Amino acid sequence: MSKYRGYEGDSLEFLKNNQLVVGDSVKILLDITYSGIIMPRYEYSDDKHIVLKLKSGYNVGLEIAKIKNVKKIQSSEKIVEEPEKVNKIEGLPKVLLLSTGGTIASKVDYRTGAVTPVLTAEELNSSVPELSKIANIDAEVLLSEYSENIMPENWLEIAKKISSYSDSDYSGIIIAHGTDTMHYTSSFLSFALAGFPIPIVLVGSQRSSDRASSDAALNLIGATRFITESKTKGVYIAMHNDENDNTVACHIGTRVRKNHTSKRGAFQTIGDNPAFIIAEEKIQKNISKEVYKTLEFQPKINLDTKIALVKYHPGYDPKLIEQIIDSGYKGIIFEGTGLGHVGRVTYDSIKKANEKGMFLGMTSQCIDGRVRMTVYESGRDLLNLGIIPLEDILPEVALVKAMWALGNTQNIDEVKEIMLDNIASEMSI
Repeated sequence: MSKYRGYEGDSLEFLKNNQLVVGDSVKILLDITYSGIIMPRYEYSDDKHIVLKLKSGYNVGLEIAKIKNVKKIQSSEKIVEEPEKVNKIEGLPKVLLLSTGGTIASKVDYRTGAVTPVLTAEELNSSVPELSKIANIDAEVLLSEYSENIMPENWLEIAKKISSYSDSDYSGIIIAHGTDTMHYTSSFLSFALAGFPIPIVLVGSQRSSDRASSDAALNLIGATRFITESKTKGVYIAMHNDENDNTVACHIGTRVRKNHTSKRGAFQTIGDNPAFIIAEEKIQKNISKEVYKTLEFQPKINLDTKIALVKYHPGYDPKLIEQIIDSGYKGIIFEGTGLGHVGRVTYDSIKKANEKGMFLGMTSQCIDGRVRMTVYESGRDLLNLGIIPLEDILPEVALVKAMWALGNTQNIDEVKEIMLDNIASEMSI
Protein backbone atom coordinates (compact mmCIF):
# COMPACT_ATOMS: atom_id res chain seq x y z
CA MET A 1 0.00 0.00 0.00
CA SER A 2 1.27 3.46 -0.87
CA LYS A 3 3.07 5.39 1.85
CA TYR A 4 1.20 8.48 0.63
CA ARG A 5 -2.27 6.96 0.33
CA GLY A 6 -4.77 9.50 -1.03
CA TYR A 7 -2.28 12.39 -1.18
CA GLU A 8 -1.45 14.18 -4.42
CA GLY A 9 -0.39 17.57 -5.73
CA ASP A 10 0.63 20.12 -3.09
CA SER A 11 -0.14 17.87 -0.10
CA LEU A 12 2.00 15.05 -1.53
CA GLU A 13 4.86 17.45 -2.17
CA PHE A 14 4.54 18.72 1.43
CA LEU A 15 4.88 15.19 2.83
CA LYS A 16 7.86 14.36 0.64
CA ASN A 17 9.65 17.65 1.40
CA ASN A 18 9.29 16.98 5.12
CA GLN A 19 10.16 13.27 4.79
CA LEU A 20 6.78 12.19 6.14
CA VAL A 21 4.50 9.28 5.24
CA VAL A 22 1.11 8.02 6.33
CA GLY A 23 1.38 6.60 9.85
CA ASP A 24 4.09 8.94 11.14
CA SER A 25 3.53 10.58 14.52
CA VAL A 26 4.07 14.34 14.25
CA LYS A 27 3.73 17.72 15.93
CA ILE A 28 2.47 20.44 13.61
CA LEU A 29 2.40 24.14 14.46
CA LEU A 30 -0.26 26.42 13.00
CA ASP A 31 -1.83 29.00 15.32
CA ILE A 32 -1.69 26.18 17.89
CA THR A 33 0.25 22.93 18.01
CA TYR A 34 -1.43 19.69 16.91
CA SER A 35 -0.05 16.27 17.83
CA GLY A 36 -1.22 13.17 16.05
CA ILE A 37 -0.73 10.54 13.38
CA ILE A 38 -0.84 11.29 9.66
CA MET A 39 -3.86 9.56 8.16
CA PRO A 40 -4.71 8.68 4.56
CA ARG A 41 -6.90 11.03 2.55
CA TYR A 42 -10.10 10.20 0.71
CA GLU A 43 -9.25 9.72 -2.98
CA TYR A 44 -11.43 12.65 -4.11
CA SER A 45 -10.16 15.09 -1.48
CA ASP A 46 -8.36 18.31 -2.39
CA ASP A 47 -4.57 18.57 -2.29
CA LYS A 48 -4.43 21.53 0.12
CA HIS A 49 -4.75 19.67 3.44
CA ILE A 50 -3.25 16.82 5.41
CA VAL A 51 -5.20 14.77 7.94
CA LEU A 52 -4.14 14.04 11.52
CA LYS A 53 -5.75 11.64 13.95
CA LEU A 54 -5.56 13.30 17.37
CA LYS A 55 -5.20 11.48 20.68
CA SER A 56 -8.91 12.06 21.27
CA GLY A 57 -9.62 9.75 18.33
CA TYR A 58 -10.97 12.53 16.12
CA ASN A 59 -9.48 13.48 12.76
CA VAL A 60 -8.60 17.04 11.85
CA GLY A 61 -7.68 18.52 8.46
CA LEU A 62 -4.80 20.99 8.47
CA GLU A 63 -4.27 23.48 5.66
CA ILE A 64 -0.68 23.09 4.51
CA ALA A 65 -0.36 26.76 3.53
CA LYS A 66 -0.84 27.74 7.19
CA ILE A 67 1.63 25.23 8.67
CA LYS A 68 4.55 27.05 10.31
CA ASN A 69 6.56 24.08 11.52
CA VAL A 70 6.38 20.27 11.50
CA LYS A 71 8.33 17.75 13.56
CA LYS A 72 8.33 13.96 13.23
CA ILE A 73 7.99 12.25 16.62
CA GLN A 74 7.92 8.62 15.58
CA SER A 75 8.19 6.77 12.30
CA SER A 76 5.44 4.59 10.91
CA GLU A 77 7.96 1.75 10.90
CA LYS A 78 7.71 1.37 14.68
CA ILE A 79 7.58 -2.17 16.00
CA VAL A 80 4.07 -3.41 16.58
CA GLU A 81 3.86 -5.68 19.62
CA GLU A 82 2.01 -8.95 19.27
CA PRO A 83 -0.97 -9.13 21.62
CA GLU A 84 -0.47 -11.35 24.62
CA LYS A 85 -1.89 -14.85 24.31
CA VAL A 86 -5.15 -15.42 26.16
CA ASN A 87 -5.20 -18.18 28.73
CA LYS A 88 -8.60 -19.84 28.99
CA ILE A 89 -9.93 -20.02 32.55
CA GLU A 90 -11.34 -23.39 33.48
CA GLY A 91 -14.97 -23.26 34.56
CA LEU A 92 -15.92 -20.08 32.68
CA PRO A 93 -18.73 -20.38 30.13
CA LYS A 94 -17.82 -20.47 26.43
CA VAL A 95 -19.03 -17.81 24.00
CA LEU A 96 -18.59 -17.76 20.22
CA LEU A 97 -18.00 -14.38 18.61
CA LEU A 98 -18.60 -14.17 14.86
CA SER A 99 -17.65 -11.02 12.98
CA THR A 100 -19.47 -9.74 9.92
CA GLY A 101 -17.69 -6.38 9.95
CA GLY A 102 -18.76 -2.92 10.99
CA THR A 103 -17.16 -0.42 13.32
CA ILE A 104 -17.06 -2.70 16.35
CA ALA A 105 -14.95 -5.36 14.66
CA SER A 106 -12.31 -3.13 13.12
CA LYS A 107 -9.17 -1.23 13.94
CA VAL A 108 -7.11 1.34 12.09
CA ASP A 109 -3.56 0.39 11.19
CA TYR A 110 -1.94 3.77 11.57
CA ARG A 111 1.08 2.75 9.52
CA THR A 112 -1.07 2.29 6.42
CA GLY A 113 -4.44 3.81 7.29
CA ALA A 114 -6.12 0.50 6.46
CA VAL A 115 -9.14 -0.65 8.44
CA THR A 116 -8.71 -4.30 9.40
CA PRO A 117 -10.74 -6.83 11.41
CA VAL A 118 -10.01 -7.15 15.13
CA LEU A 119 -11.21 -10.61 15.84
CA THR A 120 -8.70 -12.94 17.31
CA ALA A 121 -9.17 -13.82 20.96
CA GLU A 122 -5.82 -12.19 21.64
CA GLU A 123 -6.79 -8.91 20.03
CA LEU A 124 -10.10 -8.86 21.86
CA ASN A 125 -8.32 -9.54 25.13
CA SER A 126 -5.94 -6.69 24.41
CA SER A 127 -8.70 -4.20 23.55
CA VAL A 128 -11.39 -5.40 26.01
CA PRO A 129 -9.56 -7.35 28.76
CA GLU A 130 -12.75 -7.56 30.88
CA LEU A 131 -14.13 -10.18 28.48
CA SER A 132 -11.61 -12.83 29.48
CA LYS A 133 -12.86 -12.64 33.07
CA ILE A 134 -16.48 -13.23 32.03
CA ALA A 135 -16.17 -16.00 29.45
CA ASN A 136 -13.77 -17.98 27.31
CA ILE A 137 -14.23 -16.37 23.91
CA ASP A 138 -13.65 -18.11 20.60
CA ALA A 139 -13.59 -15.62 17.75
CA GLU A 140 -13.94 -16.00 14.01
CA VAL A 141 -14.23 -13.64 11.04
CA LEU A 142 -17.21 -14.74 8.96
CA LEU A 143 -17.56 -11.62 6.78
CA SER A 144 -15.85 -8.25 6.66
CA GLU A 145 -18.45 -5.84 5.29
CA TYR A 146 -19.96 -2.51 6.16
CA SER A 147 -23.57 -3.14 7.14
CA GLU A 148 -24.99 -1.43 4.04
CA ASN A 149 -23.25 -4.15 2.01
CA ILE A 150 -24.79 -7.02 3.97
CA MET A 151 -27.21 -8.70 1.56
CA PRO A 152 -29.90 -11.39 2.04
CA GLU A 153 -27.44 -14.04 0.82
CA ASN A 154 -25.22 -13.02 3.75
CA TRP A 155 -28.15 -13.60 6.13
CA LEU A 156 -28.28 -17.15 4.83
CA GLU A 157 -24.54 -17.59 5.37
CA ILE A 158 -24.74 -16.26 8.93
CA ALA A 159 -27.79 -18.38 9.76
CA LYS A 160 -26.20 -21.57 8.42
CA LYS A 161 -23.05 -20.92 10.41
CA ILE A 162 -25.00 -20.36 13.62
CA SER A 163 -27.22 -23.38 12.99
CA SER A 164 -24.13 -25.61 12.87
CA TYR A 165 -23.56 -24.77 16.56
CA SER A 166 -27.03 -25.78 17.78
CA ASP A 167 -25.57 -28.78 19.64
CA SER A 168 -22.36 -27.11 20.82
CA ASP A 169 -21.25 -26.38 24.37
CA TYR A 170 -21.35 -22.61 23.82
CA SER A 171 -23.54 -20.60 26.18
CA GLY A 172 -24.38 -18.18 23.40
CA ILE A 173 -23.27 -16.56 20.18
CA ILE A 174 -22.34 -12.91 19.62
CA ILE A 175 -22.41 -11.43 16.11
CA ALA A 176 -20.34 -8.29 15.57
CA HIS A 177 -22.29 -6.33 12.97
CA GLY A 178 -22.50 -2.83 11.54
CA THR A 179 -25.38 -0.88 13.04
CA ASP A 180 -27.18 0.50 9.98
CA THR A 181 -28.80 -2.78 8.87
CA MET A 182 -28.37 -4.77 12.07
CA HIS A 183 -32.12 -5.06 12.70
CA TYR A 184 -32.67 -6.57 9.25
CA THR A 185 -30.18 -9.33 10.04
CA SER A 186 -31.60 -9.88 13.53
CA SER A 187 -35.08 -10.20 12.02
CA PHE A 188 -34.05 -12.86 9.53
CA LEU A 189 -32.16 -14.86 12.16
CA SER A 190 -35.21 -14.65 14.44
CA PHE A 191 -37.41 -16.36 11.84
CA ALA A 192 -34.90 -18.73 10.23
CA LEU A 193 -33.54 -19.97 13.59
CA ALA A 194 -36.70 -19.82 15.73
CA GLY A 195 -36.31 -22.00 18.80
CA PHE A 196 -32.49 -21.91 18.73
CA PRO A 197 -31.39 -23.34 22.09
CA ILE A 198 -28.95 -20.59 23.14
CA PRO A 199 -29.11 -16.78 22.89
CA ILE A 200 -27.88 -14.99 19.76
CA VAL A 201 -26.84 -11.38 20.35
CA LEU A 202 -25.94 -8.88 17.65
CA VAL A 203 -23.57 -6.17 18.83
CA GLY A 204 -22.30 -3.05 17.14
CA SER A 205 -20.82 0.30 17.99
CA GLN A 206 -21.74 3.80 16.93
CA ARG A 207 -18.20 5.07 17.43
CA SER A 208 -14.96 3.26 16.64
CA SER A 209 -12.74 1.84 19.33
CA ASP A 210 -9.97 4.40 18.66
CA ARG A 211 -12.25 7.23 19.81
CA ALA A 212 -12.43 8.26 23.43
CA SER A 213 -16.24 8.15 23.28
CA SER A 214 -16.39 4.66 21.80
CA ASP A 215 -19.24 2.40 22.89
CA ALA A 216 -17.63 -0.79 21.56
CA ALA A 217 -16.21 -2.18 24.81
CA LEU A 218 -19.31 -1.65 26.96
CA ASN A 219 -21.58 -3.15 24.30
CA LEU A 220 -19.40 -6.26 24.02
CA ILE A 221 -19.14 -6.64 27.78
CA GLY A 222 -22.90 -6.20 28.16
CA ALA A 223 -23.66 -8.80 25.48
CA THR A 224 -21.25 -11.30 27.04
CA ARG A 225 -22.70 -10.78 30.50
CA PHE A 226 -26.22 -11.15 29.12
CA ILE A 227 -25.36 -14.50 27.54
CA THR A 228 -23.63 -15.88 30.61
CA GLU A 229 -26.08 -14.61 33.23
CA SER A 230 -29.56 -14.40 31.70
CA LYS A 231 -30.07 -18.05 30.65
CA THR A 232 -32.61 -17.17 27.96
CA LYS A 233 -33.36 -17.92 24.31
CA GLY A 234 -33.91 -15.49 21.48
CA VAL A 235 -32.22 -13.19 19.00
CA TYR A 236 -31.32 -9.83 20.49
CA ILE A 237 -29.50 -6.59 19.75
CA ALA A 238 -27.29 -5.26 22.56
CA MET A 239 -26.30 -1.59 22.42
CA HIS A 240 -25.89 1.40 24.74
CA ASN A 241 -29.13 2.20 26.57
CA ASP A 242 -28.43 5.95 26.41
CA GLU A 243 -25.54 8.37 26.12
CA ASN A 244 -24.12 7.33 29.48
CA ASP A 245 -21.71 4.45 30.05
CA ASN A 246 -23.85 2.86 32.75
CA THR A 247 -26.19 0.42 31.03
CA VAL A 248 -26.59 -1.68 27.90
CA ALA A 249 -30.07 -2.34 26.50
CA CYS A 250 -30.89 -5.76 25.08
CA HIS A 251 -33.68 -5.52 22.50
CA ILE A 252 -35.73 -8.33 20.95
CA GLY A 253 -34.39 -8.65 17.41
CA THR A 254 -37.79 -8.17 15.71
CA ARG A 255 -38.99 -5.19 17.79
CA VAL A 256 -36.07 -2.81 17.49
CA ARG A 257 -35.07 0.09 15.28
CA LYS A 258 -32.05 2.31 14.91
CA ASN A 259 -33.65 5.68 15.65
CA HIS A 260 -30.64 7.98 15.57
CA THR A 261 -27.78 8.31 13.13
CA SER A 262 -24.97 8.82 15.62
CA LYS A 263 -26.03 8.71 19.27
CA ARG A 264 -24.63 5.83 21.27
CA GLY A 265 -28.14 5.05 22.50
CA ALA A 266 -29.46 4.92 18.93
CA PHE A 267 -31.45 1.67 19.20
CA GLN A 268 -34.90 1.55 20.76
CA THR A 269 -37.49 -1.14 21.32
CA ILE A 270 -40.67 0.06 19.61
CA GLY A 271 -43.77 0.17 21.80
CA ASP A 272 -42.13 -1.13 24.96
CA ASN A 273 -39.08 -1.12 27.18
CA PRO A 274 -35.99 -3.08 26.12
CA ALA A 275 -36.30 -6.78 26.96
CA PHE A 276 -33.32 -6.56 29.33
CA ILE A 277 -31.20 -3.81 30.84
CA ILE A 278 -27.65 -4.83 31.69
CA ALA A 279 -26.28 -2.70 34.52
CA GLU A 280 -23.04 -3.13 36.45
CA GLU A 281 -24.73 -4.65 39.48
CA LYS A 282 -27.54 -6.69 37.86
CA ILE A 283 -29.50 -7.64 34.74
CA GLN A 284 -33.06 -6.35 34.79
CA LYS A 285 -35.59 -8.49 32.91
CA ASN A 286 -38.55 -6.57 31.46
CA ILE A 287 -40.33 -9.38 29.55
CA SER A 288 -42.48 -12.14 31.00
CA LYS A 289 -42.94 -14.40 27.96
CA GLU A 290 -40.65 -16.43 25.71
CA VAL A 291 -39.36 -14.70 22.59
CA TYR A 292 -40.06 -17.70 20.36
CA LYS A 293 -43.52 -19.16 19.88
CA THR A 294 -41.98 -22.64 19.64
CA LEU A 295 -39.37 -24.06 21.98
CA GLU A 296 -38.34 -26.68 19.42
CA PHE A 297 -35.50 -25.73 17.09
CA GLN A 298 -36.43 -26.48 13.48
CA PRO A 299 -34.27 -24.27 11.25
CA LYS A 300 -35.83 -22.91 8.06
CA ILE A 301 -32.95 -21.13 6.39
CA ASN A 302 -34.51 -20.04 3.11
CA LEU A 303 -35.65 -16.81 1.50
CA ASP A 304 -36.98 -15.25 -1.68
CA THR A 305 -36.05 -11.61 -2.24
CA LYS A 306 -38.87 -10.88 -4.70
CA ILE A 307 -40.67 -8.71 -2.12
CA ALA A 308 -40.94 -4.94 -2.46
CA LEU A 309 -41.28 -2.37 0.33
CA VAL A 310 -43.45 0.54 -0.84
CA LYS A 311 -43.64 3.70 1.25
CA TYR A 312 -46.74 5.59 0.21
CA HIS A 313 -46.66 9.41 0.10
CA PRO A 314 -48.77 12.19 -1.41
CA GLY A 315 -47.95 12.30 -5.09
CA TYR A 316 -46.98 8.61 -5.22
CA ASP A 317 -47.00 7.37 -8.82
CA PRO A 318 -48.97 4.08 -9.10
CA LYS A 319 -46.91 3.23 -12.18
CA LEU A 320 -44.19 2.25 -9.72
CA ILE A 321 -46.47 -0.51 -8.42
CA GLU A 322 -47.11 -1.56 -12.04
CA GLN A 323 -43.34 -1.86 -12.53
CA ILE A 324 -43.08 -4.05 -9.43
CA ILE A 325 -45.82 -6.31 -10.78
CA ASP A 326 -44.24 -6.51 -14.23
CA SER A 327 -40.81 -7.28 -12.74
CA GLY A 328 -42.02 -10.59 -11.39
CA TYR A 329 -42.24 -9.67 -7.73
CA LYS A 330 -44.32 -11.99 -5.57
CA GLY A 331 -45.35 -9.58 -2.84
CA ILE A 332 -45.50 -5.99 -1.64
CA ILE A 333 -45.24 -4.68 1.90
CA PHE A 334 -46.95 -1.30 2.04
CA GLU A 335 -45.74 1.28 4.53
CA GLY A 336 -49.01 3.17 4.71
CA THR A 337 -50.07 6.32 6.50
CA GLY A 338 -51.68 6.31 9.94
CA LEU A 339 -53.77 3.22 10.63
CA GLY A 340 -52.78 1.67 7.31
CA HIS A 341 -53.88 3.70 4.31
CA VAL A 342 -52.71 4.47 0.79
CA GLY A 343 -54.41 6.88 -1.61
CA ARG A 344 -57.11 5.74 -3.98
CA VAL A 345 -54.83 6.64 -6.89
CA THR A 346 -53.13 3.28 -6.21
CA TYR A 347 -56.30 1.15 -6.03
CA ASP A 348 -56.32 -0.04 -9.64
CA SER A 349 -52.68 -1.12 -9.40
CA ILE A 350 -53.29 -2.89 -6.09
CA LYS A 351 -56.26 -4.71 -7.61
CA LYS A 352 -54.02 -5.87 -10.47
CA ALA A 353 -51.38 -7.10 -8.00
CA ASN A 354 -54.01 -9.04 -6.07
CA GLU A 355 -55.34 -10.63 -9.27
CA LYS A 356 -51.78 -11.68 -10.09
CA GLY A 357 -51.71 -13.64 -6.83
CA MET A 358 -49.17 -11.43 -5.07
CA PHE A 359 -48.99 -11.20 -1.27
CA LEU A 360 -50.00 -7.70 -0.14
CA GLY A 361 -49.33 -6.65 3.44
CA MET A 362 -49.95 -3.36 5.24
CA THR A 363 -47.77 -1.75 7.91
CA SER A 364 -47.69 1.83 9.20
CA GLN A 365 -45.23 4.67 8.74
CA CYS A 366 -45.95 5.73 12.31
CA ILE A 367 -43.13 5.02 14.74
CA ASP A 368 -45.47 3.15 17.09
CA GLY A 369 -48.96 1.67 17.06
CA ARG A 370 -51.04 -0.96 15.31
CA VAL A 371 -52.60 -1.08 11.85
CA ARG A 372 -56.44 -0.78 12.07
CA MET A 373 -57.93 -0.94 8.58
CA THR A 374 -61.58 -1.25 9.63
CA VAL A 375 -61.85 2.22 11.17
CA TYR A 376 -62.15 4.28 7.98
CA GLU A 377 -63.77 3.62 4.63
CA SER A 378 -60.44 3.79 2.80
CA GLY A 379 -59.02 1.05 5.00
CA ARG A 380 -62.03 -1.17 4.35
CA ASP A 381 -61.63 -0.56 0.61
CA LEU A 382 -58.03 -1.79 0.81
CA LEU A 383 -59.10 -4.89 2.73
CA ASN A 384 -61.52 -5.66 -0.09
CA LEU A 385 -58.64 -5.29 -2.55
CA GLY A 386 -56.76 -8.08 -0.79
CA ILE A 387 -54.36 -6.23 1.50
CA ILE A 388 -53.58 -8.03 4.77
CA PRO A 389 -53.15 -5.83 7.88
CA LEU A 390 -49.96 -6.86 9.70
CA GLU A 391 -50.77 -5.69 13.24
CA ASP A 392 -47.80 -3.70 14.59
CA ILE A 393 -45.00 -5.46 12.73
CA LEU A 394 -42.34 -2.91 11.79
CA PRO A 395 -42.19 -2.31 8.02
CA GLU A 396 -38.61 -3.56 7.60
CA VAL A 397 -39.33 -6.61 9.77
CA ALA A 398 -42.41 -7.36 7.66
CA LEU A 399 -40.24 -7.13 4.55
CA VAL A 400 -37.73 -9.63 5.93
CA LYS A 401 -40.45 -11.94 7.23
CA ALA A 402 -42.18 -11.97 3.83
CA MET A 403 -38.88 -12.82 2.13
CA TRP A 404 -38.42 -15.67 4.58
CA ALA A 405 -42.03 -16.89 4.26
CA LEU A 406 -41.84 -16.97 0.47
CA GLY A 407 -38.55 -18.79 0.69
CA ASN A 408 -40.32 -21.59 2.55
CA THR A 409 -43.56 -21.76 0.56
CA GLN A 410 -44.83 -20.40 -2.74
CA ASN A 411 -48.45 -20.89 -1.67
CA ILE A 412 -49.80 -17.39 -1.03
CA ASP A 413 -52.47 -18.64 1.40
CA GLU A 414 -49.71 -20.27 3.45
CA VAL A 415 -47.67 -17.07 3.24
CA LYS A 416 -50.66 -15.15 4.66
CA GLU A 417 -50.90 -17.60 7.57
CA ILE A 418 -47.18 -17.31 8.29
CA MET A 419 -47.28 -13.51 8.15
CA LEU A 420 -50.05 -13.43 10.78
CA ASP A 421 -48.36 -15.99 13.03
CA ASN A 422 -46.38 -14.36 15.84
CA ILE A 423 -43.23 -16.48 15.43
CA ALA A 424 -40.50 -14.47 17.17
CA SER A 425 -42.30 -11.68 19.06
CA GLU A 426 -42.49 -9.54 15.91
CA MET A 427 -45.97 -8.52 17.05
CA SER A 428 -46.30 -7.00 20.48
CA ILE A 429 -49.49 -8.96 21.25
